[in-house]
Amino acid sequence: MLYLEDLNVGDTFKSRAYRMTEEEILKFAQAFDPQPFHTNAEQARQHPIFQGLAASGWHTAAVVMRLWTECFPVAYGLIGADSHVRWPCPTRPDDEIRVVVTISEIKPSKRKPDRGIVRYETQALNQHDQVLFSSSTNIVVFSREFTTV
Repeated sequence: MLYLEDLNVGDTFKSRAYRMTEEEILKFAQAFDPQPFHTNAEQARQHPIFQGLAASGWHTAAVVMRLWTECFPVAYGLIGADSHVRWPCPTRPDDEIRVVVTISEIKPSKRKPDRGIVRYETQALNQHDQVLFSSSTNIVVFSREFTTV
């Protein structure tokens, strides 16, 4: 587990690859984002932007969350403070998604010495190195010396 004092600006964490299947795209979209370009391959081909079946951006974000938790093991979990998210390219069936996380800023708290805010930049890439998702995220990270567990 990583604590505030274990992290440095510029540290990079890389995940494993996760294969996004068509079945998974359809199932997620039917449950949470039922738009034709996510739920119907034929209609998706006619879409002026997507021109084919595309995973919901929120589905891609959920996969990124899974990969974050595996490659960036912060003590007490990834407790989000805020995030700016972009989806520059759609996630397609059979895309192999992997994330690269880079620490860009660390601010120890002035009021609560047991923690700080860590900003990290994420790129989720497919097997062709296309950026499917990018974000700048702030999380709360606890200091080792102030933890009681």
